[in-house]
Amino acid sequence: VQRQESELQLQAVQQKRQQLTIWAVGITALLLTIIAFGSYKRYRFVKNTNQIISEERDKSDNLLQNILPKQTAMELKKLGRVRAQRFEQVTVMFTDFKGFTSHAESMDPEKLVESIDYYFSHFDTIMDKHGLEKIKTVGDAYMCASGLPYPSEDHAHRIAEAALEILEFVAAAKKNDSQDNVRFDIRIGINSGPVVAGVVGTKKFAYDIWGDTVNIAARMESASEEGKINIAENTYELIKNDFECEYRGNMEVKNRGKLNMYFVLGKGAKTQSA
Repeated sequence: VQRQESELQLQAVQQKRQQLTIWAVGITALLLTIIAFGSYKRYRFVKNTNQIISEERDKSDNLLQNILPKQTAMELKKLGRVRAQRFEQVTVMFTDFKGFTSHAESMDPEKLVESIDYYFSHFDTIMDKHGLEKIKTVGDAYMCASGLPYPSEDHAHRIAEAALEILEFVAAAKKNDSQDNVRFDIRIGINSGPVVAGVVGTKKFAYDIWGDTVNIAARMESASEEGKINIAENTYELIKNDFECEYRGNMEVKNRGKLNMYFVLGKGAKTQSA
């Protein structure tokens, strides 16, 4: 009887141990499940957060590169500033709409902005096509350059081709004029030479270029005519073998004296037959 009671007591202890083991395993499994679920949620949260941060960083980088040249934007991110650079061979182009001021005084502001955006958006496409750098727009003036931030030997040729495409687009837009849109005539001026490029200020960064080359390019534009591309002699010497040009004469330029000017009429025979 004592042996049987001992066996029963031993069985009872073993059953309690088994129950405790089952409870321990169950609780452990539950805790592991909770920890795994929490870890998974944390992983998803971290992953989604990193993805959002990455997307926002990409947006910020794209916006910065849309404002500044890629090389300049990378330098600004890395150093927090941009060093000024001198480029010895650059071609600068200015465009301007004839009669814009009179339209601006009488037009609805929204229509005016729509009209300017219509032109400038297409100009941007032309810049991308020819690998040119859009510098800025001021009112109805559009400024771009070739040969920076990456120097190139054909900088004058690329701008001349882009200028001819701009004239074609403006002429086609005028033919397709409608009552809902305002169309303009355009003047273009081009000059080649050295410039200094950089970013100034600490807010609202803007990439800009300076130098006598820029000033003369602006003078070429103001001395141009409706539907014409007016170039200085520096640019003429670079493109004269590949583009048909017409000598205008030695003409007076504000604050510069007299300068030789030429109209670009189109691509020359050599370029067309190439």
